[in-house]
Amino acid sequence: MNSNAVIAIHGGAGTILRASMSASAETEYHAALHAVLSAGQRVLADGGSALDAVSEAVRLLEDCPLFNAGRGAVYTAAGTHELDAAIMDGSTLEAGAICCVKRVRNPILAARRVLEGSEHVLFTGEGAEAFAAAQGLELVEPAYFDTEARHRQWLLARGQQRAMLDHDGATLAAASSSNHDDEPTPHEPIDPNRKFGTVGAVALDRHGHVAAATSTGGVTNKQVGRVGDTPLIGAGCYADDATCAVSTTGSGEMFMRMVAAYDVAAQMAYRNVSLEEAAHDVVMNRLPKIDGRGGLIAVDARGNVTLPFNTEGMYRGFARLSEAPVTAIYR
Repeated sequence: MNSNAVIAIHGGAGTILRASMSASAETEYHAALHAVLSAGQRVLADGGSALDAVSEAVRLLEDCPLFNAGRGAVYTAAGTHELDAAIMDGSTLEAGAICCVKRVRNPILAARRVLEGSEHVLFTGEGAEAFAAAQGLELVEPAYFDTEARHRQWLLARGQQRAMLDHDGATLAAASSSNHDDEPTPHEPIDPNRKFGTVGAVALDRHGHVAAATSTGGVTNKQVGRVGDTPLIGAGCYADDATCAVSTTGSGEMFMRMVAAYDVAAQMAYRNVSLEEAAHDVVMNRLPKIDGRGGLIAVDARGNVTLPFNTEGMYRGFARLSEAPVTAIYR
C-alpha cells in the first residue's frame, strides 16, 4: 500500500484586496478548506480510491456558498446559472464531464456518473440534466444556486455590460468604490470581482492511483452558453497514473488554448521533468505569454504536490495521511 497518499484542493485564484480583508472572513475560508481536506483525507485513510476522494472534496466545495461552484455559483448575462464539471481517473484514463446545467445540485456527481455509466465523456445542457435525472441524481430549482453576494456582483457587471474578468473587474471594482463610498467594502480575502472562480481536487490514493476533479459556476455576466476550460479534459482537468493529476483555475479561454492541464502531464512524459518543473513552466512561463492568469494543483504517483499560481492569491490546501491539513490563501 502506498504511504504517500495525499489530497490537494483549490477554491479559485485572483487578486487580493488586503485592505478589505477581515480576520473573520479569512478564518471562515481557512475553516472551509480545512473541513474539505479533512473529509478527503478520511476517504483516503479508509482505503478509498483517489476518485472517491476528489468526488467527495469537490461535492463539499459545491455545497459551500463561499466558492463559485454549485450553490454560490455566479450569474450569467441572463441572470441564470450554468454549471460545469469534469472528473478523470488516472488508473484507466476514463473521464466524465457535464456543462451548462441549471438544475443539477452537484455537477461533479453527474460528471462521475458519465464516467462510470456512459460510453460518452461530455454531456451538455438539457441532455446532461436528463442523464443526471436518469441516474437518480438530485435536481433542484434554479433558485437553489442563488446567493445575495453573487447577485450584487452580477448587478455591478451587468451595469457595465461586460463579463467580470480580471482587468475589467478591477476597473469596475475601483469605479464602484469611488462612486459608492458609503457602501461596505468586500470582506473576502480575494476580491470576488477579480477572482477566477473554480473549485477542484487532485489525489493520490493508497493503491498508487491518481484522480482529478474540477467544477465551476463560470464567469460573472458571461454570455449564455459560454463554456470554459473546466469541463474540457486536458484543459481544466487531467489525470494519468503515469504522470500526474491536475485541476486548474483561471482565465478559462487561455487554459483551453494552452491545454494547460494536459501540458503538465505531457512535459513530465516527454521532457522527463519533475511535477514541480512542469507545473511551474505551464503557470509561470507558458500561460502568461497569452495573458493567462490563474493557477493549478497537481499531484504525481510518488506523492509530490505542487500548487503554483501567477495571481496574487489562490484558495488552496493539501493533506497527507496522519498529518494536519495545510491551507493557504496568499503567496
